[in-house]
Amino acid sequence: MGISGVGGRAKGAISEPNIVPLIDILLVLIIIFMVVTPLTPKGLDALVPQPPPDKKPPPEVSERTVVIQVERAGLKINQEPATWDSLGLRLEEIFKTRAEKVVFVKGEDQMEFAQVARAIDIAKGAGISKIGLITAKVEMGE
Repeated sequence: MGISGVGGRAKGAISEPNIVPLIDILLVLIIIFMVVTPLTPKGLDALVPQPPPDKKPPPEVSERTVVIQVERAGLKINQEPATWDSLGLRLEEIFKTRAEKVVFVKGEDQMEFAQVARAIDIAKGAGISKIGLITAKVEMGE
């Protein structure tokens, strides 16, 4: 784009924007934002207990591990009967002196997941930081 005179000759400065440096800057900014943008993980963190090679846990491990069993007949915390109302208080009592707050939830076969999710929700409300799920395959050592 320039200014032309009557005779077709240009008198004065011709100004045309040079957009090549602007494109270079934009490409560099795109690369920076692609690298800097954090990738957020999606889903739930899952802890799966690993069975020991001899299939018999040492007594110290079994005392430390807390398993919530969700059954049709009710709840159990490490084979001790519990109720939905007392589950949160019982978990808080168990973990008040422990630094590592890990609990595993085991649901009975053909049980609705809503009941297992309810136990997970109560455990989270009790301040448990890590919750793992135990499945039938994990128990069998597969």
